[in-house]
Amino acid sequence: MVWIKFTICLAVIVVAGTKLSKYGDLIAHKTGLGRVWIGVVLLATITSLPELATGISSVSIIGKPDLTLGDLFGSNLLNLAIIALIDVFYTRGPVLHFLGTGIVLTTVLSTMLIATVAMFLYTAQNVSSLGIMNYLGLYSIIFLCLYLLAQYMIFRFQRAQQGQATDNESVTTDHEGIALKKISVFFTIAALATIGAGTWLGFIGNEISEVTGLKSGFVGTLFLAICTSAPEIVVAISAVRIGAVDMAVGNVVGSNLFNMGVIIFIDDLLYKAGPIFSYASMGHINTALFAVLMSCVVIIGLIFRPRFLPRFWVGIDTTILAILYFGAITTLYFM
Repeated sequence: MVWIKFTICLAVIVVAGTKLSKYGDLIAHKTGLGRVWIGVVLLATITSLPELATGISSVSIIGKPDLTLGDLFGSNLLNLAIIALIDVFYTRGPVLHFLGTGIVLTTVLSTMLIATVAMFLYTAQNVSSLGIMNYLGLYSIIFLCLYLLAQYMIFRFQRAQQGQATDNESVTTDHEGIALKKISVFFTIAALATIGAGTWLGFIGNEISEVTGLKSGFVGTLFLAICTSAPEIVVAISAVRIGAVDMAVGNVVGSNLFNMGVIIFIDDLLYKAGPIFSYASMGHINTALFAVLMSCVVIIGLIFRPRFLPRFWVGIDTTILAILYFGAITTLYFM
């Protein structure tokens, strides 16, 4: 029954996620906000809500902060690995070679936030809990503030770029005549379906973790991360198929920002035992460091754009991303 529910959930996410990327692209075109901002803010928030629902249930009902933190850090890894999957579907060439400076800024900010989270996790475990009245970690407030600052910087940067070259956007002409209000309604319906199915899939992932009997940290990093990141995978692939690569990569990188800046804050707020990092495993630092390393590979690919394989459309940078992801999962399993 678990796998039947998993299949039904995944089917809903595939249909709704495909529509979500299409209508998100139309909104970016009609509002002039650009694909990067739509991907980083709007799509990333929607596709990250299953992680939020899983986190809330993990800390408030199950009482296992390692499960939600493993899910979040594992989702960071998987989101970066999705860029390698995007590269496979994008046949014009290595996908990182076709992205603008907006993605570079977003990836740098995401990397800094992940590294900050890892630093405070180590501090909370070895130096001080940094708790406010033994209830909420001071670091959670810092993460939220850094997230809001990052979004402000991305928005300002995108506004500054509007007068210059655009995203090379090409929206299908058969939807040009649809009003923005109608598109927004269709987008909302697709978003609600994606959120509902993605959230349900997160709970199914929790059932899978109970069946496997593996440690909550590893299960969260692998199984729950795959389940709750299914919307990101579907939306990213759908966006690539319509040529919106900026929106696809912005979605997965923006999801990492949301995971670290917003979801950790909410989970910490709802965890009644005390500051959430005081009850977390140190193993999550290794996952965070792998995510930082993978993010650095993305930044190098965006700026340096290596061309060691001119006859093959997949970039050497995204190939390294895939290798690092499987290396991280293997390392976490043996830990």
